[in-house]
Amino acid sequence: MANLVYKRVSTDQQSTARQDLVLDEAGIEDPVVFEEDPGTSSRLHPLQRPKFRELLTYARPGDTVHISELFRLVRGNQHILDVLDVLHRDRLALRIHDGAFSAMDLTARHPRTGESLSTVKFMVQTLAAAGELQRDLQRELTYDGLRAAEAKGSKGGRRPAVAAETTGAVRTAYDENRVSTLAPIGP
Repeated sequence: MANLVYKRVSTDQQSTARQDLVLDEAGIEDPVVFEEDPGTSSRLHPLQRPKFRELLTYARPGDTVHISELFRLVRGNQHILDVLDVLHRDRLALRIHDGAFSAMDLTARHPRTGESLSTVKFMVQTLAAAGELQRDLQRELTYDGLRAAEAKGSKGGRRPAVAAETTGAVRTAYDENRVSTLAPIGP
């Protein structure tokens, strides 16, 4: 039985360092890692993401899918329920190593009917809704902070890597076709 690890970040400016730490601490034996390209959108249904589809194709009954936290895999209620149905159908276990879902067996089914337990569905939907609310509140706070900075005359976001004067000089030199006359930029 294989241990299949799934990792994803939302932007190409993020890294999987936190996920790596959580999964390393879990002590997963002989992991087979499936990592989405940086910036693979969380809005894309998990069953449509290239590396998760590759994971499902690779998986065999009895394998375990490991993720650092649930929201690295799914975004909302329907995504969670869809993924759980596929994992159940393919007889795969799901192990979440951090966050609110880490202590739950989300693949638990009714012993006679084989359907998701209503308590599991309730917990998944409640915690997923709380996660969506948390993301929305964080987004609102970020926008509020940017608006407040703008009202004070500050510009939000990162500082430019190259000073505005240097950018202007480079642009002018380029336009005048004398780029080779510029001093090297950087340390």
